Amino acid sequence: MRNLIITISLFLICISCKKEVKPTDLTVMYMAPQNIEYAKGLTIKSQKGYKEVIVSTPWPKAKQELRYILHPKGTAQPFSTNDTHTVFIQVPIDRMIVTSTTDIPMLEALGLEHKLVGFPHTDYISSEKTRALIDNGSIKELGEAHSLNTEIILELDPELVIGFSSSGDIKAYDLIQKTGIPVAMNGSWMEQHPLGRAEWIKFISAFFGKEAKADSIFQDIKKEYTTASLLAQNVSKTPTILSGNMFKDIWYIPGGKSYVAQFFKDANTKYLWADSKTSGSLSLNFENVLEKGQHATLWIGAGNAKSIEELKEQNPRYELFEAFKNKTVYSSALRTGATGGLIYYELGPMRPDLILKDMIKIAHPELLPDYNFYFFEKLE
Repeated sequence: MRNLIITISLFLICISCKKEVKPTDLTVMYMAPQNIEYAKGLTIKSQKGYKEVIVSTPWPKAKQELRYILHPKGTAQPFSTNDTHTVFIQVPIDRMIVTSTTDIPMLEALGLEHKLVGFPHTDYISSEKTRALIDNGSIKELGEAHSLNTEIILELDPELVIGFSSSGDIKAYDLIQKTGIPVAMNGSWMEQHPLGRAEWIKFISAFFGKEAKADSIFQDIKKEYTTASLLAQNVSKTPTILSGNMFKDIWYIPGGKSYVAQFFKDANTKYLWADSKTSGSLSLNFENVLEKGQHATLWIGAGNAKSIEELKEQNPRYELFEAFKNKTVYSSALRTGATGGLIYYELGPMRPDLILKDMIKIAHPELLPDYNFYFFEKLE
């Protein structure tokens, strides 16, 4: 009888312990709702016991949306499906790989940079905090983004790889996924509004249960951006804007529906190609650009030249533009990290408020007299 009582007691204790760690506790912790305001290619839905993340535009002309089902570690897969575009991922993630420098500031802002174990072409990373992790060996080099070193990835044993593709070629990621490592594609670069790009911090946060922090960070960025834009509307003088530069025989210039054109609009400037319906880049010849942009007041975004002289060496015909003659040419290529990565391309997508303030400082310096440029500088 005594043994029977002990056995029953142990059984009841075990049941009690199991109740203390039931999966629903994790569900409450990691499945918090996430509202999306500006991002057009991202949807995050809270379901019963899991979170559904939908990336509708992972690359140009994508025919199929991608769906990621996030469920807490220790819980069963919430349902079964034969849909090859649905990936099940257990959260929170402890070890991950990302493939774009734009993910680095978001990880750091969320306090998650220590979760990163690998990155392709680490020289592109500029952040001092993450560079320290690279230097001490915590983050491994994975080669090129289009041909990731699968052997090293398997050795690192990440729980998630966040990839991106500019063309829809995802063979390298398909190979990784076949090994059992889930891959989630980031489509933030497809967003046409600067705040839409910044809002993809919510995509990153969903894998870690950092939804509240991500929303707080985004709300601060949105507030700074909208405040700066409203300030710019207080002036009546709107300078005309030329942008882009020649590559071989083609001048690539932001389309009128691009996120760059949105910056020009929100900074209260007159972008000379604002009427075009292109969300990407326009491909024009030199004569077309000269005809329309010769008398532009400002030239913002002039490629990788570090000085007016270097710009002239790249193409002597640039001298025909008044912005060149007046030295009102501004570039984001002068500020780089320790290994040559461009800070603008790394941090800029998450901090559109700083980019906008730079542009307002360029176009309407009287509005921000005490502000110092963060990304852009005038070519001397």
